[in-house]
Amino acid sequence: MGTSGEHGRAGAWRVTVRARGRKAGLPPGGSPSAGGRPLARRQDLRIHGTAGRISCVDDSGRTRWTALCSGIPNAAHVSGGRVLVTTDSLAYTPWGNLGPALLLDLADGSRITELRGARGAALGGGRFVLGLEGYEAFDTWAYDRDGTLYDSWRSYGHYVVGTGIRVVETDRNVPTSSRVVRLLPGGTVERGPALTDPQAPEPLVLEDGTILVLDAGVLRAVGRRLEETVLAELQPIEPQDAWRHHGALHRTGDGITVTVTEQHPDRPGEYAHRTWTLTLHRDG
Repeated sequence: MGTSGEHGRAGAWRVTVRARGRKAGLPPGGSPSAGGRPLARRQDLRIHGTAGRISCVDDSGRTRWTALCSGIPNAAHVSGGRVLVTTDSLAYTPWGNLGPALLLDLADGSRITELRGARGAALGGGRFVLGLEGYEAFDTWAYDRDGTLYDSWRSYGHYVVGTGIRVVETDRNVPTSSRVVRLLPGGTVERGPALTDPQAPEPLVLEDGTILVLDAGVLRAVGRRLEETVLAELQPIEPQDAWRHHGALHRTGDGITVTVTEQHPDRPGEYAHRTWTLTLHRDG
């Protein structure tokens, strides 16, 4: 563990708090494809999704292909001539709003196979990881370009793919058993630092591979070897209160904006938004 406080270090990184803010507002939300933004991009191709439909559009605006689906696409991942699209269902199911995950051919949109999972990430060569949590599931599966399962792990969360696969786990349990981990071949999970928040938001990845994790109001840096340092204790949140708080990290040049949205404990319709603007410094 490194030092805590508003000025900390994580290997070559440190942050300083430049500004703070607080205001009342609406609850967190919003579609990942809001404003017509693509779900994924590869060179001159963009993958878009609307209810019941997935489309591939090039930079000239020409639609290369359209594929039908039974849900609402929420994310897409492109690798080696394949596209993995996760969806929300149009109707409530035994898995809540989980829709099918579709593996498509990037060339023409033809369906390779249908899978089940809520969150995915692209590996090289048309391979992907796909994960699911809930109803005793807490699993990640690795599929090749034909949709054939070739590895699996007992772990789930936000996937960070680089020289390997790291996961910021999100188990939704209080107390949580979530950690930052590394997935190794043969189903092996290398356990890294423990987390306090059972639903940590999507992390930021810096250019040297360091992961920035907002964990219950504390900004942590986790290196490639899973070493951890606390960069800033912004608003430490007790585990039993984590359900009322939703965090987010955004990178803007040499700065980071941290947002924590808090639901009032007695008035569920009231929310407060706290923001911190941090300057990110690289030493050496």
